[in-house]
Amino acid sequence: MDRLYARRRFGMRPGLDRMQALLARLGHPEREWVAIHVAGTNGKGSVVAMVASILQQAGFGRVGRYTSPHLLCFNERICIDGAPIADEALLPLLEAVEAAADAVAAAEGVEPTFFECATAAAFEHYRREGVRIAVIETGLGGRLDATNVLLPVVSVITRIGLEHCEVLGRTLDAVAGEKAGIIKPGRPVVAAAMDSLALDRIAAVAREQNARLIRADQAVSVAVRRQGLDGLQADIATEQRGLGLVHLPLAGTFQAENLAVAVAAVETFARAAGLDIADAAFKQGLAAVCWPGRFHLVRRAPRVLVDGAHNPDAARRLREALRHARVKGPVALVAGFCDDKDVDGILKILAGCARRGWAVLTPSARSLPAATTAAAMGRAGLSAEASPSLEAALAAAEAWARGEGGLVVVCGSLFLAGAALRHYDAFPWPVPRTGDPNEQLKAGVEQKAER
Repeated sequence: MDRLYARRRFGMRPGLDRMQALLARLGHPEREWVAIHVAGTNGKGSVVAMVASILQQAGFGRVGRYTSPHLLCFNERICIDGAPIADEALLPLLEAVEAAADAVAAAEGVEPTFFECATAAAFEHYRREGVRIAVIETGLGGRLDATNVLLPVVSVITRIGLEHCEVLGRTLDAVAGEKAGIIKPGRPVVAAAMDSLALDRIAAVAREQNARLIRADQAVSVAVRRQGLDGLQADIATEQRGLGLVHLPLAGTFQAENLAVAVAAVETFARAAGLDIADAAFKQGLAAVCWPGRFHLVRRAPRVLVDGAHNPDAARRLREALRHARVKGPVALVAGFCDDKDVDGILKILAGCARRGWAVLTPSARSLPAATTAAAMGRAGLSAEASPSLEAALAAAEAWARGEGGLVVVCGSLFLAGAALRHYDAFPWPVPRTGDPNEQLKAGVEQKAER
């Protein structure tokens, strides 16, 4: 693990040449299984989790799931049938990838990055373990992302917003163009409902690639019947099937949109691959989805909710989810941000549903100082203070919530969400030794540095 994390010093280097060379040294493991490739700004992780869970229930064989960043431990990035890779498999796998990376560096004169090696490790693991289908999330963007060496059966693009503008562009059109870079010639693409500027760009790229575009909001009807902090129930129907009432244990109004994308993606995949998926696989797969740290209720007395919202679009979705869940009592924020985020924009949105704030450092090398975040909270109209630690902030916020009958929301960073899950022992799997959260969170393993 030390050698892998040392590759963070190579920073972000967009381009596919190193990744292609690395996979060639490994014997092209990505050609041994079929892929569904998912890009987007918000919701892509939830969609990946839903799609993988449905396919697992369909019984076609072992299903891989690759996501980033991790919340607590590196192992959770590389899953098969919902379970993170074990240390016993991970360590020899990384040794093989490091040997291939050394060979690439010697031949090409350039070192593969952290994210490239992590992605290659996932691809090789799926080959070694006989995975038949893998659902792969992009890291950053799409066009030049290391995962874009794949030739997927179907590409999926979730809702697009402005994020990582210094890399992807400062307009929705530009960002959408980068995300649409995962569309492959003649391969269908499923797109979420989104701003018309972004959708128009995706449609234009699909036409250029002769790829059929499926709009999830038109292909799938999702009528939410009940929602709360423990999930939602919705009637789901498509042209092919009527699923009736389906339970999804992921809470938040925005998950209805992700539901539509996931169902459309699986149906499109099945059609393209010539497979038949039973209604029961959809219903059982969605009911079994596990995706922590997203509108995740981790404590009930007082109520504490953890959400990874870290951009304005996600903040709007969090605010709307709280409103639709009919949360009673005032809301307090425990928030921390990385220094590339639109903190004022995010807090202005969340101040519409919150009264009190505690600012903390995120477990990232690029965290904003807590005092800076507290000042931004004040500008947004919140009564706020900087806390010396997450533990101190949560203790103070919980005491406030008990007295006010309110709700504590932890947000602003996926790294902070992971730390909160650790604090409440709310992670769904044991944390493997290689994924010691204290060391990795302190290390500041963040998306931009990885790539």
